[in-house]
Amino acid sequence: MKSRLVRGIPWPSGPCVIESRDHTLRMADAIAPICRRLSVPLVFKASFDKANRTSADSYRGPGLEKAIDIFSAIGREMGLALTTDIHLPEQAAPLAAVIDCLQIPAFLCRQTDLLVAAANTGKCVNIKKGQFMAPEQMAPAIKKILATGNENALLTERGTFFGYSRLVNDMTAIPMLKQIAPVVFDATHSCQHPGDGGENTGGNRQYIKPLAFAAVAAGADAIFLEVHDNPEAAMSDAATQLPLELFESFVEDCCRLRDALP
Repeated sequence: MKSRLVRGIPWPSGPCVIESRDHTLRMADAIAPICRRLSVPLVFKASFDKANRTSADSYRGPGLEKAIDIFSAIGREMGLALTTDIHLPEQAAPLAAVIDCLQIPAFLCRQTDLLVAAANTGKCVNIKKGQFMAPEQMAPAIKKILATGNENALLTERGTFFGYSRLVNDMTAIPMLKQIAPVVFDATHSCQHPGDGGENTGGNRQYIKPLAFAAVAAGADAIFLEVHDNPEAAMSDAATQLPLELFESFVEDCCRLRDALP
C-alpha cells in the first residue's frame, strides 16, 4: 500500500511566525488532529525570527529564548516534531535541543558556516533552494551537509525569479532535485510577490492548491504549508497563508491525487 505521504517525510505545516505563545499552541492543537485523522505525519513549523522582512518596521518574531520555551511546550505537551528557520550558525545548537529539523532560508542556501553548524547538530537539515539557483546547483549545498557525517538532508523547492515581481515555479526542478535529496515543495511561499505589497510581501493564495497538485504529480516527497486561522490578520505573509478551515480538505485532496498516480 502506498503511504498517504510520499515516502513518509512529514509535512511541514504551521503559521509563518510565532505571533504569541497562545496563538502558536492553538495552531498546533488545531493542525495536529487533522494530520492524525488523515494518517499524515506532521512536523509543526513556525519561525522565531523573520530576518528577511521587506520593511525594517515589520514584526520579526519573539526571538530565540522565548521561542525555545514555546517550542519546548509544543514538543513536550503535544509530542509533535518541529521545524524552524535559522539564520546564524550560533542559533543551531540551542535550537537543536528542541527542534527536529533545522531549516535553511533560501537566501542563505549557500552559507557554508550556517549549513555546517546545522549539520553538526545531527538533526535533519532542510535547505530551501535559493530563488537565484538552478536545481542542479544545489548539489554542493547537500555535499556540505553530508561531509559532516549527517545524511539527513532535504531540499525545498519554492520557485525562482525570471524578471517577474513574483516567484515562478518550474516543476521539472522537482525530479532534478530528487536526484540530489528528497524534495519538499513549498506551496505557500511559491505564491509570493516579494516586495510587491509596498511595506509587506504580496502574493495570491488562490494558486496554492494548483501548485501543490502539480508538485505532487511531479513527485514531490512532501508539501510545505503555512497555515493560519485568520490569514488577513497574520503578522507575516498574510497574503499567502492557507486558511486553517481549508487545511483538512487540502491535505485530503493532495493525498487522493498521490494515491491515483501510477
